[in-house]
Amino acid sequence: MSKTVVITGAGTGIGEACARRLAADGANLVLIGRRREPLERVAAATGGLVLVGDAASSSAWDGFIARIIERFGAIDALLACAGGHGLGSATQTDDETWQAAMRSNLDSAFHSARACLPALIERRGSIVLLGSIASLAAGPEVCGYTTAKHALLGLNRSLANDYGPQGVRVNCVCPGWVRTPMADAEMQPLMAHYGDDLDAAYARVCANVPLRRPASAEEIARVCRFLISDEASIITGAALVADGGSSIVDVPTLAFTQLGNTP
Repeated sequence: MSKTVVITGAGTGIGEACARRLAADGANLVLIGRRREPLERVAAATGGLVLVGDAASSSAWDGFIARIIERFGAIDALLACAGGHGLGSATQTDDETWQAAMRSNLDSAFHSARACLPALIERRGSIVLLGSIASLAAGPEVCGYTTAKHALLGLNRSLANDYGPQGVRVNCVCPGWVRTPMADAEMQPLMAHYGDDLDAAYARVCANVPLRRPASAEEIARVCRFLISDEASIITGAALVADGGSSIVDVPTLAFTQLGNTP
């Protein structure tokens, strides 16, 4: 029997890559996002059920769940890939920007999980939240994004602890740089300042990453696929870091590396 997998943020980036990877496995897919056109494009390739709406809205989920159960009868997994920006330091972040960062990155995951949990409990299913290395460390002037992604780890652990006794596993994937439309946009200031093309800009931000490159969306999709599979049956409450090694780098010793020496 094919698994039914709900994917938020399914129209682009990692969500789209997850849909394409799981479609190859024969999964029944539910594709959720705010823009119909990219969802329909993905659905044409994967056969998924398209549901247009805001994953951060509890009222939207009332309709979503009814449609999902009517079509597939169950939910086996949720991949909460919806997210967004949260740019600016604290003093540069107005109320609207702060609320938007929380809504897109944290509220979307919470409302998705809360809505799907009754069905997931019935199937002893699983949830994957899409975090970031910003869940583990702070980049410059991304206060809203960093705070929301840190909070995702708290949500991950709370859900895993509360619903593990009912057979539901919950994990968080923490990627580093991933080549997606959102990350491409983040390269633009570097490209403008240094005269880089897009490939050179990614090489610049990955210069101190041990693997010296960003991930592809497909690589992160494979990690998500593993976490909802039976092969990961004992893993819950984990933050699986998929960042090419960037979070293991000892930043204070980078000056030695730049001199070509090993401290």
